[in-house]
Amino acid sequence: VRHDYRIGAPRGGYWREIVNTDAACYGGGNTGNGGGVMTREEPGHGQSHSLCLTLPPLATIMLEWQG
Repeated sequence: VRHDYRIGAPRGGYWREIVNTDAACYGGGNTGNGGGVMTREEPGHGQSHSLCLTLPPLATIMLEWQG
């Protein structure tokens, strides 16, 4: 598990976790971001905001901007 993994985000606000292949419904360990995460006003990877994520091992997560 990677905790506090920071990645740039193109806009600020709430990003909802729409897919997490480590979720219990897929037989995983249910490690993730509690359904979503708010951006920080820290630039990252050339973007104006950033997200600090919990990345489950050997999994994929997909996030969708909610505003």
